[in-house]
Amino acid sequence: MSRPQGPGPLLIAVLLALAVCSCGTIAPESSATVEPSVVAAPLAPAAAQSFAPSGPTEVGQVVSITDGDTIRVLVDEVEQRLRYIGIDTPESVAPDTPVEPFALAARDANAALVADREVVLEKDVSETDRFDRLLRYVWLPPDGSAEEGELSAAWRLVNLELARAGLAEAVDYPPDTKYSALLNAAEAEARAAGRGMWADE
Repeated sequence: MSRPQGPGPLLIAVLLALAVCSCGTIAPESSATVEPSVVAAPLAPAAAQSFAPSGPTEVGQVVSITDGDTIRVLVDEVEQRLRYIGIDTPESVAPDTPVEPFALAARDANAALVADREVVLEKDVSETDRFDRLLRYVWLPPDGSAEEGELSAAWRLVNLELARAGLAEAVDYPPDTKYSALLNAAEAEARAAGRGMWADE
């Protein structure tokens, strides 16, 4: 697989989106040129603008999907294993462990969201877990292709999307609990709606 060279269109979109979220507007005298396909629609509603990474971030290129809550990413030309913070999905790759129900569905949903994409990785408190995997919240930035007010025009937190789909359980791993309330609420919503692995409850 060829490694990305220099900042891609997504990185440009991320930086512009972060500037909009933190500053409100981009100065009209700016001479920066942005491809229309990268930023084609405003982030609009205010709630969507406020839901974005607020901690330390870096851009990573997803190399492969391990399972529902683990991927491999290329960050600064170094490939690393990454574990999503705050969720746990059914096991499909644990040694000497049978594939659990909904494990493959969780892996496929994860792949549908992030496979082969550049993603924004937000750190909480810890850098890695005891298996030396990066611990991060994984974000999909606005793609600029949606109509004003639609979800895909806003930042999407992959950890949250999996919990909302009923394919991940919200689990607190202190001290990394920044989005704990959101993740637990998403799991409760999925349970109440009987989605995914909560369908038979």
